[in-house]
Amino acid sequence: MKYNFDEIIDRSNNYAVKYDETKEKFGRDDLIPLWIADMDFKAADPIINALQERAMQGIYGYTSRPIEYFEAIKKWQLEKNNWEVDTSLMSHALGVLPMLANLMHTFLEKGDKVIIQPPVFHEFKNVIEAWGGEVVTNQLIENNGRYYIDFDDLRNKAKQGAKFMIVCNPHNPVGRVWSKEELEAIANICIENNITIISDEIYSDIMLWGNKHTPMASISEEIRKHTITCTSSTKTFNLAGLQVATVIFPNLNMKNQYDAILKKIETYRNNAFSIVANTIAFTEGKEWFLEATTYIEENIKYAVDYINSNIPQIKVSIPDSTYLLWLDCRNLNLAGDDLVDFFVNKARLALNDGRLFGDGGDGYMRINIACPRKILEKALYQLENAVDSYNFEKYQLISGC
Repeated sequence: MKYNFDEIIDRSNNYAVKYDETKEKFGRDDLIPLWIADMDFKAADPIINALQERAMQGIYGYTSRPIEYFEAIKKWQLEKNNWEVDTSLMSHALGVLPMLANLMHTFLEKGDKVIIQPPVFHEFKNVIEAWGGEVVTNQLIENNGRYYIDFDDLRNKAKQGAKFMIVCNPHNPVGRVWSKEELEAIANICIENNITIISDEIYSDIMLWGNKHTPMASISEEIRKHTITCTSSTKTFNLAGLQVATVIFPNLNMKNQYDAILKKIETYRNNAFSIVANTIAFTEGKEWFLEATTYIEENIKYAVDYINSNIPQIKVSIPDSTYLLWLDCRNLNLAGDDLVDFFVNKARLALNDGRLFGDGGDGYMRINIACPRKILEKALYQLENAVDSYNFEKYQLISGC
């Protein structure tokens, strides 16, 4: 490989949320932080070089968006997903979550219903409720560690008058890549019930094991007319701190309404560095991206093999996508705050509590494995020792030894 993903980067002066906010969130600062979803890898050389060149210009004033910016996204989507996107329907956002907030603010009226599919990214629920919407849940069905859509339930919920459905494609945290047939079935139900689809495709580039991503809006012209696509370079190229994302609308009317809000709150423009990084990422970052994906696959294999061999009390399935593992910890006989306490104070790990992701999340933890192998090895070793120690303590208590 050209890039050294084994390199451990000191992020103590990096203003990294993953590290700097660990004590505030988990109560101690001696934990291995594998929670918030960014990578502990340096960005691609072309991105770093372009940002350094831009920084050396020494002027960081108001920044215009060149035509090459959206054209780079269009080219990437065409080459990677065989999806022809109209750049005139693209708008900027500071991130997919700010994008969702603006979509809710722009189009949602108080009391409007929005369907989500838990266990799912917790901010979906938060942002819907923050703007006065009502969350309707179409809970995923778990079968031997793999998740499926409950289409009978979705049909019933869709008839209740929802305005939007947010589809997590690929799904965070369970790692499912929805097939074209599954997505088409979702879309047909939504169209039949006059529901606009918001397709969160932020992880769509991180396809593992040869899986293929199907953009919801690429399936047919009819589905495109009912779909808002949310995408970003931030997960793909580890650029979340540059606050950059793209929303692709089905028509100019919706785009214009969305843009009007951006202009009112003065977030219509990119900053001087996100313009450069986003464009270079999609035009010159492919080599880094492919190598990073391979490294992530190897980390996943290592983690799954280690857990299966050494911590059988925890169940884990190989995801189709993302760099996240969804750990089924229910056999530890701990749940809720007790499970979190175990990971924090026994294993000394900072992971995401499965309850954050809604129904079906209790007893689960989400771990981010996009880190150098040595960090992952240490984390899993600590978890193994904690589980062994916990079981031994439990045995002592029961036996009276």
